[in-house]
Amino acid sequence: MAAPLLSARLPTNTITTPASIRSTPSTSFLSFPSTATPAARRRCRGPLLASSAAAPPAPAPAAQPFRALPPSETTVLVTGATGYIGRYVVRELLRRGHRVLAVARARSGIRGRNSPEDVIADLAPAQVVFSDVTDPAVLLADLSAHGPVHAAVCCLASRGGGVQDSWRVDYRATLHTLQAARGLGASHFVLLSAICVQKPLLEFQRAKLKFEEELAAEAARDPAFTYSIVRPTAFFKSLGGQVDIVKKGQPYVMFGDGKLCACKPISEEDLAAFIADCIYDEDKINQVLPIGGPGKALTPLEQGEMLFRLVGREPKFIKVPIQIMDGVIWVLDGLAKLFPGLEDAAEFGKIGRYYASESMLVLDPETGEYSDEKTPSYGKDTLEQFFERVIREGMAGQELGEQTIF
Repeated sequence: MAAPLLSARLPTNTITTPASIRSTPSTSFLSFPSTATPAARRRCRGPLLASSAAAPPAPAPAAQPFRALPPSETTVLVTGATGYIGRYVVRELLRRGHRVLAVARARSGIRGRNSPEDVIADLAPAQVVFSDVTDPAVLLADLSAHGPVHAAVCCLASRGGGVQDSWRVDYRATLHTLQAARGLGASHFVLLSAICVQKPLLEFQRAKLKFEEELAAEAARDPAFTYSIVRPTAFFKSLGGQVDIVKKGQPYVMFGDGKLCACKPISEEDLAAFIADCIYDEDKINQVLPIGGPGKALTPLEQGEMLFRLVGREPKFIKVPIQIMDGVIWVLDGLAKLFPGLEDAAEFGKIGRYYASESMLVLDPETGEYSDEKTPSYGKDTLEQFFERVIREGMAGQELGEQTIF
């Protein structure tokens, strides 16, 4: 049973963006030609919003009202469909009876290990379209034969959080999804964002916030268009990296005293169900929706103690001073000024520092503190159940890939 949702205003943070992003004009999203010849693709490669120098675009389909329709008569576009959460979103939408149009890369999964045949089998019976979300003209051309769509869900996220990759994926590719969805008639857009954007110190957070602003602007421009911004707390897999070492009797590694931060982790199935709820639930329209899993918030110390109890071992911890990370970041920042190729290494250090010290909970604007009580809970899957399963079966299907810290 879902707890009452905490609605929030869209962020008003001043966002520092790269010059190439800041100079982008704020114009209508419906700016693509209905067909994409090679010349058209060359024209549209690069700028976020297509130039009007070419022939005027064909009229876009009217927005598709759908909330009075049964799921079987609605089509939902999903980008990021092969990602950690996207796969579960596709399955949940299919389970509820929606028609799903899933966008994927030709080689997907961690380090591109999944073939097109693997993707089609994994997402069946969804209609899979292989395309490039970083190229707006190609994306719309590949999707144009499969419209109209009624709603869209964007589960895209940069793989590692590098500076350029964050703006390429968390902003540009996500914006391309919105442009394509609107071009195909979508009247509702669900964005998978992150709760940490409420305190934006990292590049991927600024990129996500920039898109959230674009999304709200589109809804303000067209009253027939609505959105839901979902900001989940930690995912189970991000907390499972030390299960195997604890099973082997090795110490659990944490920063400081293990109480610097806390989170209310949510399972992929529960998060996918919440995202699917956003398609029809009118109380989630034009809302920012922070969401966590069931139960109280847990610190790294409590997570470690839980793991040792489940494996039947005496707790052993390695406590890493957080100041070590500050020193590493200071060095990398200095080197990045001399060697631009180290820019991402410095950013990765900042990401590690952020997650080691900032809670994945709602930041109470009145107190300036993170609040367990004000972070809504949803679903039934608990972190303890996840740990028990990983202890028995391992992390198959939960691989951390490029997101590994420990």
